[in-house]
Amino acid sequence: MTIRNGRTATHPIHPLFLDRWSPRLFASAAITEPELAVLFEAARWAPSSGNLQPWRFLYALRDDRHWPLFLDCLSEKNRAWAGRSAALVAIASRPVAPARDGKPAKDNRSHAFDTGAAWACLALQASLDGWIAHGIGGFDADRSRRNLTLPDELDLHCFIAIGRHAAGDEARANDRARQDSFVCAGPFPG
Repeated sequence: MTIRNGRTATHPIHPLFLDRWSPRLFASAAITEPELAVLFEAARWAPSSGNLQPWRFLYALRDDRHWPLFLDCLSEKNRAWAGRSAALVAIASRPVAPARDGKPAKDNRSHAFDTGAAWACLALQASLDGWIAHGIGGFDADRSRRNLTLPDELDLHCFIAIGRHAAGDEARANDRARQDSFVCAGPFPG
């Protein structure tokens, strides 16, 4: 199966997975709060161990008063292209499960895993709605903590640039590694 962006699946998967990709050229279109809320709603329904939902999303819309604080968190290289997006989102998670049902607080080993699932749901919903959701790992962690007044009890994972894909951007979507490079039946090979 081949999709319009040139990706080809080895096995018959839904085109949604091939359509989703992360170009860096954004159109000038703005995103509204209700449109962004739809993406967060998709993240809300992500699988979550113990239904803890450890993820936290902070966002700024382009041209609002918080935008410079978010943009300043990114590396110089990422600021150059992400600054044209419609929204920037910071994704963090709570690594400690709060006390509940008479049980004390404890480490949540799956907090980052669950938060990644929430990000994936957001990214897929964005693609379905005609948006780009491009994850950004290049950011200054200390500056991000200061700029976003992130509490110590949260781990910051990444930022996301969200916007519409610019017309005329003919960049080709990245391919993926073959399954046999990351899937193994049985124990990990020696």
